[in-house]
Amino acid sequence: MSETSLSTIQSPFPRLRDLIEGLKAGASPIDMTIGEPRHGVPSFAADIIAEHWRSFSKYPPINGIAELRHAIAAWLARRYTLASGVVDPDRHILPLCGTREGLVSAMTLAAAKKNVRGAAVLMPNPFYQAYYAGALTAGCEAVMLSATAASGFLPDLDALDPQLLDRTAAFYIASPANPQGVIAPAAYFERLIALARRHAFYVFSDECYSEIYQNEPPASALQVAARTGDLDRVLVFNSLSKRSNAPGLRSGFIAGDAGFLKDYLQYRNVACPQVPIPIQHASVALWSDDAHAAESRALYQAKIAAASEKLGALPNYYEPAGGMFLWLDLSHLGGGVEAAKTIWKGCGVKVLPGAFLAQPDERGFNPADDYVRLALVDPLDVTRDAVDRLASMLL
Repeated sequence: MSETSLSTIQSPFPRLRDLIEGLKAGASPIDMTIGEPRHGVPSFAADIIAEHWRSFSKYPPINGIAELRHAIAAWLARRYTLASGVVDPDRHILPLCGTREGLVSAMTLAAAKKNVRGAAVLMPNPFYQAYYAGALTAGCEAVMLSATAASGFLPDLDALDPQLLDRTAAFYIASPANPQGVIAPAAYFERLIALARRHAFYVFSDECYSEIYQNEPPASALQVAARTGDLDRVLVFNSLSKRSNAPGLRSGFIAGDAGFLKDYLQYRNVACPQVPIPIQHASVALWSDDAHAAESRALYQAKIAAASEKLGALPNYYEPAGGMFLWLDLSHLGGGVEAAKTIWKGCGVKVLPGAFLAQPDERGFNPADDYVRLALVDPLDVTRDAVDRLASMLL
């Protein structure tokens, strides 16, 4: 593994610690860097884990208990208005220990199925570091596609070279996107899925923020693929981390292409972790209950409204359609890195430079240089305090 590869997959948070080390906070610190939900896990989950604690003594089935697969299938059908039988719990769903391990390990199988020299993995830039780790682990070339305001914060599908697509094993896409909060329209998924089928690559759709949105619920790549009557070439990843405020539960799933999942089950059986049985039982209850997710979404909506009220006059400000982040253009302060230091010293709010979430292209252009990311995960009163401080500095 080269030094360049190591620096690309480095977590942004140690880089931020190094950046502000020795700088005194201008007020009592408020950390808005980590997208860790803090609305609280529904209490009934703890009761269910306690009820099934003796099952910690057993190896869990790699394909999950039937109740969990059926609960996920029922949620997908309910959430995306899928026709009966579109998603078969036994053929189209596998539990994961959170989405991150699946996003990485599934890439190894996608590369093996592509089986071409110089296979490529496409991903948006800025990107979630797990995507790059997946490409690196699979021995593929990571091709980063700028996702800027000019392209609607999504990769420009029309700009892709057909020869590149011919050697592509998988295309990572996130909707709502982290960090920009943009939601991919159904038409975007339609075009991407058509390209995947034409050029024989897989769509890896990271949808872990799907239940945090402002107005219209985001479409799913699975939902769009189902319109064709075929889930071929489409895999979606989701989890309870954001939906149920349970990142420590490490419970998610992959759903879609039955042929891929049949082989992935065999691969996982020897190479990947299982979800503990008590966690699976709690997950059944969480996927079956939509009320707690709606309550949590309302809290995020209130915090985004508070942030927009105070920061909406910033140059190039836009309100995210989904997700839990603000993506602020602070080019007038010298870009994200300088702004993060200035904000920390000025008002004690810790923000994440966008450059730490992206990579420069061959020309040295980093599409996130001008930005900072703010995670709106704290209670509403703390969020209001933070955005008040930011407004007093930035406006």
